[in-house]
Formats: sequence, C-alpha cells, structure tokens
Amino acid sequence: MWIVLDKIFDLNLKFENTVEAVQQRKTFLIERGIGICDMVESSKRKKIDASDLGMQEAELRNLIEILRENKKIDTLLFTGGNSKNGPEYFFRRHLRDFEDDIRLKVISNEVPRVHQFVLDGRLINTVSLTAPSGSANRAIGSMELYKQLKQKDKDFNTIDFRVLQYKEWF
Repeated sequence: MWIVLDKIFDLNLKFENTVEAVQQRKTFLIERGIGICDMVESSKRKKIDASDLGMQEAELRNLIEILRENKKIDTLLFTGGNSKNGPEYFFRRHLRDFEDDIRLKVISNEVPRVHQFVLDGRLINTVSLTAPSGSANRAIGSMELYKQLKQKDKDFNTIDFRVLQYKEWF
C-alpha cells in the first residue's frame, strides 16, 4: 500500500525498517486525518506467510466500536475484497455479530466495489480497493480496464493501475 500512496502523494518515503521510515508514515497519516487498522486483531497460522487465506481462528477488531468512538469517519477503505479472509469478507462477518440490523447497500459492484451502511443514523461508505499484494496482480491482469490501459502504454503496470484506483479515494 505504501508504494501506491508514495506515488499518489509524492511522499519520497524511505522503504526500510527504521524509526525515520515509520515516522514518515505516521506524519503523513496525521496530516491527512487518515486512520489505519487491520480488521484482524489476531489469528493463528500453520505456515508463516502474508496470505489472507492462511489465517485461522481470526479474532476481529471491533470496528463498529471504533466508528462509534470516531464520529468523523465517513469512509472505510478496504485493501482487498470479499474473498475468504479478505477485509470486506471480515467486515461482513463482523456486522453479523451485532444485534443492530446493519446491512451493506450496494452502490457499485464494479471494482472497486462501493457499499453504504447506516450506523446510529450516520451514513458510512465502504470501498473495496484491489489489494496491494502481489497475489492480486493476476486479478488485475484479467480486468478489461487494465488490458485497455496496458495496450495503450506497454510500460503501464499493476502498481500504476492501483495508483489510478486508490487516487480517487484518497
């Protein structure tokens, strides 16, 4: 995700594991009023990797409570979709845990998928962006829009595609 945001905002981020690199990202998020968190509070894995599918016994973060505590939030950006263990999938599962009848209303079923729901009288949007992971590159490659853009510019790549998609929502 940070490669995409670096390109959108021309941040000149350091891509290293240092205090300075972490501070760059924190400063950006604070200045823009952006909060980030994972839908999964904790999980177990048999194999150590970054795959969503590898997560087992996922304990979800209480995102509804976070939204209730932070009344200015009006949009949730999911970096991934509704496939098993993806962020939209987990959010839908999370909504089922509440007695409130919170339902996602489809606004757009095109990628990125957009939904809305009402929480305590407040309208909140969700946007399921294409995941920034390498494993999502195959899905991007099969998208008609990507094929058209690639045909126009042979140097166009999956990162460029994400930049176009994410730019609209950031």
